Amino acid sequence: MNSRYLTPLTILSLASLIACTPTRVGDQVALNSPATWQHEPNAQTAETADLKTWWQGFNDPLLNELIDKALAANHDLKIATARVREANAMVTVAEAALYPSLDFSLSGGREKRIDRIVGVPSGQGIKLITPTADAVSGGLAARWEIDLFGGRHLEAEAAVAQAEGSQEGLHAAQVGLLAQVATNYLELRGVQQRTGILQRNIELQRERLRTLQVFLKAGLANEADMARQQTLLQGTEATLPVLVNVEKKLTHRLGVLLGEQPENLGNRLAAVGPLPNEALNKLIPFMVRQAHHERNQPLAVRPELVEGPIQGFPRNLPAMPKLLPADLLAQRPDLRLVQTEVSAAAASLGSARADLYPKLVLSASGGVGALAVGGFPSLAESVYALGSGLSAPIFNAGRIRAHIAAADARLDQVAANYEKTFLLALEDVENAFVAHRSARDSFGQLTEAEASAEKAYRLVNALYRRGAGDYLAVLDAQRSKLAVSDERAKAETAVSVAMVSLYRAFGGGWTISSSDSGIDKASIR
Repeated sequence: MNSRYLTPLTILSLASLIACTPTRVGDQVALNSPATWQHEPNAQTAETADLKTWWQGFNDPLLNELIDKALAANHDLKIATARVREANAMVTVAEAALYPSLDFSLSGGREKRIDRIVGVPSGQGIKLITPTADAVSGGLAARWEIDLFGGRHLEAEAAVAQAEGSQEGLHAAQVGLLAQVATNYLELRGVQQRTGILQRNIELQRERLRTLQVFLKAGLANEADMARQQTLLQGTEATLPVLVNVEKKLTHRLGVLLGEQPENLGNRLAAVGPLPNEALNKLIPFMVRQAHHERNQPLAVRPELVEGPIQGFPRNLPAMPKLLPADLLAQRPDLRLVQTEVSAAAASLGSARADLYPKLVLSASGGVGALAVGGFPSLAESVYALGSGLSAPIFNAGRIRAHIAAADARLDQVAANYEKTFLLALEDVENAFVAHRSARDSFGQLTEAEASAEKAYRLVNALYRRGAGDYLAVLDAQRSKLAVSDERAKAETAVSVAMVSLYRAFGGGWTISSSDSGIDKASIR
C-alpha cells in the first residue's frame, strides 16, 4: 500500500476506537428489596394523593400558600439550584476534552540585541552594526488526544453522574423543605389549639377559686381547699408561657423556611389560628357570679364557660400513599443521589485504569509570518507543522496503581453506602407507618375519652341544676374534660405530622420526568 495512504487510514482506525471503553466498570449494585411493607395499614382507600402535591390533601389554603412561598424563596433551594448550574457547567468542561482544540495566535514585535551583530561592507571596510528586526507571525494550532481506551469518555460520564447527583440533591432539598414547612405549620396549629384549651382551663380554675372563696365565707370550705386550688391554678398558668414559647419558635422557623423575616409571618399565622385570642375573649368573658351566703342557693353556671365547644383546626388528611418498597429506588431523591455517586465512582475507576495504556495525540498548526531586518530585504512566508505523539507509562513509582486502588476503594464505599441508604429508607417508611398507626389509635381512644368526659360533665351538671349536685363537681368535671381535650389535640396533631412524615419517607414533593437532569448520557457513550 502506498505510504501516503497509510497514515490517514491509521488515524481513522484509531479514531474508530473512541467508542470502545475496555476499562469501563459496571455500576449496578444488587439490592434485596422486600415484596411488601411490614406495617402498612390493611385498610387501603381506592384513592391515593399525588406524590408531587401531597400537601394539598390537607385542604388548607394557607398551608398551600406557605409552601408556594417556600419553593420560591427558600435559601437552601437557591443554594442547591446554584450547585446544579455549577455541576452542569463542569460537564461541559469534561466533555470538551473529547474534541479537538483549536487556538488562534498572533504575535509581533521589534527587537535590537547586541548579541546579533552583523558585518556590513562599507567604503572603509566591514562595518559592524546591530540591526533592528521586525517580526510578525500568526496562525492556527489544533490538538486532539485520541481517546483510545475511553479514559476521557469515562471522565465525562463521571461528570454527568455528578451533575445528575446535584439535581437529585435539589430534589432531596425540596422534599425535606416541604415536609419541614408542613410539619412546623401543623404543630403550630396544634399548639394554638392547645393554648385555647389551656386558657379555658385557667378560667375554670379561677372560677373554682372564686367559688371556694364564696364557700369559705359561708363556712362551706376551709383554708386547705383554698391553698390546694391556688396551687393548681398557678401550676396550670405556668404552662401557658411554655406553649407561647413553642408557638413563637415554630413561627420563627417557618419564617426561615420561607426566606422572610419572622415578624412578617407572625401576624398572619396568629390571625388565622384555630382558636385566636379574639375568639377566646368572646367565648370566655369576664365571669359574673351570683354572690350568695346560703347553702341551698345555687351558683349561676355560665353556659359559654362549661358548655362551649372545643374548637379544633379542621383537619383533612391526604390519602395514604401507595408505593412498593422497590419503588423507593426511583422515587426517593436520596437513593437516586447515591446511585449517581456509584455511577460516578465506577466511571472514575475506569478512567484511572485507562492511565495504564498509551495515549495518542495529533497536532497541526499553520499560518504566515513576516520578518523585516533593517538594511535587508523583508521576508514573508507561510508555515505549517503536522505531528503526532504516542506516550505510555513505564515507571511512575506506583502512582497509577495507587490511583486505581483508591478509585476502587471509593467505589466499594459508595456501593456499601447505597445499600445502607436503601435500608435506612425502608426503616424510614416502616417507622412512619408505625408512628401513623400509633397516633391514629391514640387519637381514637382519646376521642372516645373526650366523649365520655363530656357525658360525665353533662350528668353532673344535670344533677346540679336539679339541686342534687355540687357546683364544684361541675367545674371539676369540665376541667377533666379539658384535660382530655388537650391530650386529644396533641394526638390529632401527631396524626397529621405522621402523615407528613410518611410522604417525606416516600420521597413526595416531586415527580420523575425526562428533563430532570437536562443531560443526555447517550451523547458521550
